[in-house]
Amino acid sequence: MGKTIHITRKGRVLLARLHNPPYALMNDQMVSELAELVATAESDDDIGVVVLTGAEPNIFLAHYDVSELLRAANQAPSIAERQAVRASRLTRGLSTLPAVRRFLQRSPLAGLLKLQRMHDVLVQIGRSGTIYVAAINGSTAGSGLELCLACDFRYIADDGELAQPEVLLGFPPGAGGTQRLARLIGRAKALELMLSGRIVGAEEAKNLGLVTDVFPHDQLIEKVMAVAEVLATRYKPAVSVIKRATLEGGSLPLEEGILHEQAGFLAMLGSTGAKKAMRAYVSFVEQRGAIPAMDPEAREQLQAGTFAPFYEN
Repeated sequence: MGKTIHITRKGRVLLARLHNPPYALMNDQMVSELAELVATAESDDDIGVVVLTGAEPNIFLAHYDVSELLRAANQAPSIAERQAVRASRLTRGLSTLPAVRRFLQRSPLAGLLKLQRMHDVLVQIGRSGTIYVAAINGSTAGSGLELCLACDFRYIADDGELAQPEVLLGFPPGAGGTQRLARLIGRAKALELMLSGRIVGAEEAKNLGLVTDVFPHDQLIEKVMAVAEVLATRYKPAVSVIKRATLEGGSLPLEEGILHEQAGFLAMLGSTGAKKAMRAYVSFVEQRGAIPAMDPEAREQLQAGTFAPFYEN
């Protein structure tokens, strides 16, 4: 089987096209390739943004391959929810040992390992110094939407559609949909979408705050890449701190969340990139007698991320 993710590069931006014909399904292989992509982007300071889109003209991803889910269901014993929690915790701890992991991959718990890998990839996206942008070029549902929810920005074509329809097949979302959807658009609306399983059009998705913006279908990639090129100038260590403080600290009590923010602020203040940018800022004020935001040219450079380029010597 060929690759399910086709990658091209433009400067500091990777464009990753999700390709699994004939039905554009997410599957175990694609999750493995996503894990490789996330690891590569995180380890390379020359990659600032990853844009995810569908290779098919009108489909981002249909959903997860239900035949894979059915095989996992047939191989695994039926257990109660409380038992499933204990099994998940036990499997996560034991799977860090290579020999045990190989054993588990041949056991009825193999499906649980795959679910945890999907979860781990999406969590890493939320913690990464790389910015992730979903360019939703048509319809997506289930795990396709859950992948989009894990991204930092979501842009959708004007003819695009979204859904979280797992309830229609008798099970809940399994890749973070219940958590990320509710935190993004609020509990009441998230429950309505998940319990009805209904389709959401592009404009409604924007009004709900489910997507960042709507673009004409034939302009989607061009416009998203233009946004991505600007975002790619951001300092990756600072991006990671902001994302973690927002996504993880934001679910904690206020005082604990502020502690996360303060820790990140103090850690970044002494970083090479931050000191370089602050020196450029102070130098501008001393030389021009004005702050950069009040100077049209400097203001534009600040917004574009080129006032003090972090990735130039």
